[in-house]
Amino acid sequence: MTTFAELLLNGISIGSVYALIALGFVVIFRATEVVNFAHASLLLAGGYVTAVLHDDIGFWLALLAGIGGAAAVGAGVEFLVMRRYRGSNHSVLAIVTIGVDILLTTELTRRIGTDVLALGDPWGDSVLTFGGVTVAHTRIAAFVVAGLLITVFLLAFRFTSWGVAMRAAAENSETAALMGVRLGRVSLGAWAVAGGLAAVAALFLTVFPTPGLERSTSLAAMKAFPAAILGGLDSTTGALVGGLLVGITESLATGYQSDLTFLGRGIGDLAPYLVMVAVLLVRPAGLFGTKELARV
Repeated sequence: MTTFAELLLNGISIGSVYALIALGFVVIFRATEVVNFAHASLLLAGGYVTAVLHDDIGFWLALLAGIGGAAAVGAGVEFLVMRRYRGSNHSVLAIVTIGVDILLTTELTRRIGTDVLALGDPWGDSVLTFGGVTVAHTRIAAFVVAGLLITVFLLAFRFTSWGVAMRAAAENSETAALMGVRLGRVSLGAWAVAGGLAAVAALFLTVFPTPGLERSTSLAAMKAFPAAILGGLDSTTGALVGGLLVGITESLATGYQSDLTFLGRGIGDLAPYLVMVAVLLVRPAGLFGTKELARV
């Protein structure tokens, strides 16, 4: 029972981080109806800036710089690349983001090389033990920070003019434009917000118990992709629920991997995708996704 409790708590914690990444997918999709496959490189960029600067300016300033840097990269991709293809088929735009991801990831991995970069977080390898259950301080911090950021985003999405503009653009972009909503500004803000969220997620994906930031860190962003899909790509609530489901599933499958050998090795990495497929078979639009109706 103690093992199950530890795996569940760790799953909720890492799931909240996946929810941050999934929220980035959802924000861009709602603003532009484009699936952003360059999200992994935004995550890697934010983590890299934090790792490089923390020795010189301290952890907190470096983290702010990482968030700002990833937001700037996201906004730059939208302004310099995606805006040039506005009006193109959404499948074409998704392919463009794959090309952007390859370019950015190649340059960042070249800079990182074979090193494993520490981000200088203040929690270290400290753990909290209660009732026989041991949880790392980094996991607790991840859950608290992710919860706060998601709450702030949902409130902003619901009550600010930017949130209203994004919801209007997601509902009907042509009508929103006719009503005075600046679609370019909405899209730019969505990419910047997604980059900032990815930078925070990069922090908690590279601290204890993981060794640090490395070239393969960007692959973690793709673990959050099933979270966005099974929750519904156009649902902010779905991103939260999907992230938690993926995190818990991955944690339990990895923790009990020795009892699941009949399913093969690496079931922990595969489990989130199996859950995604199972959900999509029942609800093709995801748990909270909007079904598109067509009159025939």
